Amino acid sequence: MAPTRRRKFEASFKLKVVKFAKEHNNCAAASQYGVTEKMVRDWKANEDALKSMPSSKCALRRGTPHWSELEKHVADMVHEHRQNGYVVTRNKIRMFALQWGKSNPDHSKGFKATVSWCTRFMERHNLVLRQKTKIAQKLPADLNGKVSLFHRYVIQQRKKHGYALSQIGNMDETPMNFDMVGNKTVNPKGAKTVLIKTTGHEKSSFTVVLACRADGAKLRPMIIFKRKTMPKIKFPVGVFVHVNEKGWMDEEGVKLWLDNVWSRRPGGLRQERSLLVWDMFRAHLTTSTKKRLARINTDAAVIPAGLTSLVQPLDVCLNKSFKDRIREQWNEWMVSGEKSFTKGGNMRAPQLDVLCNFVIKAWNDIDAETVIKSFKKCGISNSLDGMEDDFLWQDEGEAKAEATPSDSELDPYDDCLTNVPQDVIDELMMSEDEHDEDFVPVSQNHFN
Repeated sequence: MAPTRRRKFEASFKLKVVKFAKEHNNCAAASQYGVTEKMVRDWKANEDALKSMPSSKCALRRGTPHWSELEKHVADMVHEHRQNGYVVTRNKIRMFALQWGKSNPDHSKGFKATVSWCTRFMERHNLVLRQKTKIAQKLPADLNGKVSLFHRYVIQQRKKHGYALSQIGNMDETPMNFDMVGNKTVNPKGAKTVLIKTTGHEKSSFTVVLACRADGAKLRPMIIFKRKTMPKIKFPVGVFVHVNEKGWMDEEGVKLWLDNVWSRRPGGLRQERSLLVWDMFRAHLTTSTKKRLARINTDAAVIPAGLTSLVQPLDVCLNKSFKDRIREQWNEWMVSGEKSFTKGGNMRAPQLDVLCNFVIKAWNDIDAETVIKSFKKCGISNSLDGMEDDFLWQDEGEAKAEATPSDSELDPYDDCLTNVPQDVIDELMMSEDEHDEDFVPVSQNHFN
């Protein structure tokens, strides 16, 4: 016999049962509404609490959190960061909590930093996600200093080695989803529910590695699919495909990118002296990566943590346009593209070669002038005589900011992961869909 599934009842239903029981009796109420007499007695005993609850809520969890000490430190971190004007994301909260928990195991037994815990933590501490209302007039002092040091380093390297603009590049990894669903659609006014059809693969991801040069040229994109073996299909020309068990860039992926993309640029085979600007992602900083860069005569300008939104051309001006173009193609494919279905009738995600074509077309559609301006906006390729310094102070609206990823999804290339141990990142990725109970209930049968 199949186990009986526990039923949940909203507060409005429980109050209706309580009212009937008062007018008749507990047995009659249980029979009328298909519940047990014990439920009726419990609900009558907690009538005042039920009245204070939202009518659609099934349980009122008002107990003490399991990890109160941990939550206190996380809340302190959030308030300190916001007072200094730093961005705090849900993923930042989860990573800080998990790291603190690992350092203080006596106060974090069983803690997993799940998405559901983060939601309840924010509710308990009256925290919500907010859209920025204005850009701070000044960056925190340490960031101002870091920006100046980074620009100074780039200028010194350019004066010392005299790189041609065609030998100054920027590379960045960006996570993508098989279903690239937008948040807005035209819909009849007043509708309470707005549905957007997908294939059900919103959380299936892959990585796109983009790179461009200060002269406006774009290098061949690299795509990393989450697989153990290379699929036996013919991929389109114009993209380099790699596979990884996690679908992420790693040290081996960086080696392949340097050999098959960066070294194949004009001047790469002759090993002309070059400058590669990239962030502090851990695979960029390993000893083997540094040795390989030296062998191909490439100097690295590593962007300090927290500055990619200011001095990385791809983040500042190009990634949003690229992702918008990918999303447009996915929307067209959903309407009129060739699709396949499972035996159960479920739509499959776009084929890997179709995704490759999305990437190629979206990257090709970005014009060279935009690429050139992105390097100048970030202070990387400006004329050394100071005549182009005005590009640094363009109005914020002139540069297209990077698209903000869904805050409930973990981005393995996020700046805030720079100093996070790999095992912590792996654990967070594994707990994306888990749920936990993070409170000590007042009584085990407080509500059903």
